[in-house]
Amino acid sequence: MLAAIVAGGIAVISAAGGAGRPLGPGHPRTPLVGAPAPVRSTTVRTATTHTVAATGSGTRAVHPPRRLGPFGVAETVMRIVDPTRTVTFRNGETEPRTLVTYVRYPTARGAGPFPLIVFGHGFAETPGLYAQLLQAWAQAGFVVAAPLYPLANPNAPDGPLESDLPNQPADDRLVITRVLAASAAASSPLHGLVNPRQIAVAGQSDGGDTALAVGYDPPYRDPRVGAVIVLSGGEIPFLPAFQIAPGGPPLLATQGSDDPINPPSATDAFFDSAPPPKFLLWLPGANHLPPYSTEQPQLQTVARVSILFLRHYLEHVPGALRRMAAAGNRPGIATLTSDP
Repeated sequence: MLAAIVAGGIAVISAAGGAGRPLGPGHPRTPLVGAPAPVRSTTVRTATTHTVAATGSGTRAVHPPRRLGPFGVAETVMRIVDPTRTVTFRNGETEPRTLVTYVRYPTARGAGPFPLIVFGHGFAETPGLYAQLLQAWAQAGFVVAAPLYPLANPNAPDGPLESDLPNQPADDRLVITRVLAASAAASSPLHGLVNPRQIAVAGQSDGGDTALAVGYDPPYRDPRVGAVIVLSGGEIPFLPAFQIAPGGPPLLATQGSDDPINPPSATDAFFDSAPPPKFLLWLPGANHLPPYSTEQPQLQTVARVSILFLRHYLEHVPGALRRMAAAGNRPGIATLTSDP
């Protein structure tokens, strides 16, 4: 039985009791060199740093390292309505712009708060296609919010409309705002789970275009975003002039060499103009969707590299960048290059 919980104007749908539903378990740039590292761990890891704070007596207290996972994962569904915008479907129907947003989160509340990842799906897809990747992020200790874009999903009335893509950056920004509000609301299953100073946007294909705009393009840029992950994406094609402003957040881009939908030139176009630090995970022989949905070992590699990228740039975990280099350089599978 599902119960609706209203928090800050958001309808949050979760399992009764508010606990959520438990889920089952060619680029001449600078190479990052390291030995391959396993993708999965059967042990609970912790950061090796200790937080030292001054006390009233003049002594310094040492806090234990934060647990990094793996964690159990639950899911809640938020129905986020933007009353200031409408959506018009192919059949002519109009309604307030609504984002059904699937939020995975670690169940170990005592280990939080956790960083937030807002993930955008590709055109004519749904967040469900990327379930394994989103699950891996949540197990690693991230709150993962994946909105269903109202005109980009295959269930839109009379079919999806890709021309709605320029409206999606505002969707991601709204999701950030509402998830942070849910984390601040005592009645929400997300209460206390999100660190508002550790936010990333990510996406695949058109969802990657969306994340890129939220991270860098001045009309859409969200200053709360501290890292960007673009999986086989590019610049939004419907905009008159896409810009990448200087001083943006760290970037991780991924690209398959055999992608017929988002060719390598599309990634090169934004990657070359993005400010450092930036990283490119090159997947030889990979197509457009499989490395982010089902294809192994590419999917494991993408998950591992992206987690370590966020460990370094959002959580500042010592050694994460070195381990990222090891995870991203696998002969015949992946090469990780950088412009630090």
